Amino acid sequence: MQKLYYSIGEVAQRISEPVSLVRFWSEKFSRFIKPERNAKGNRLYSAEDLEILCQIHYLVKDTGLSLDGAARRLTADRASVEGRVKVLESLKAIRAQLVEVKDSI
Repeated sequence: MQKLYYSIGEVAQRISEPVSLVRFWSEKFSRFIKPERNAKGNRLYSAEDLEILCQIHYLVKDTGLSLDGAARRLTADRASVEGRVKVLESLKAIRAQLVEVKDSI
């Protein structure tokens, strides 16, 4: 079951990046990412925010786009980027399973 909100630490762990980078991307891509705030003022990210951050991570880290290029790509063709990220996550999960099987043999 999916959580309603994720802390910034959980998001950073999920995309394997430091909290400071998640905070920076949240501010840079504020048009796409709108974290809620709790009573303490901590950022709480929705599942959709997490997906967008995964897409930004893919565009910036995996394809090498600049931040402006990533913003343009998300604006122009977000569905395509979302599909590529889902395929990449599926392949990573399959690889992890195969490594687990290999190690058990």
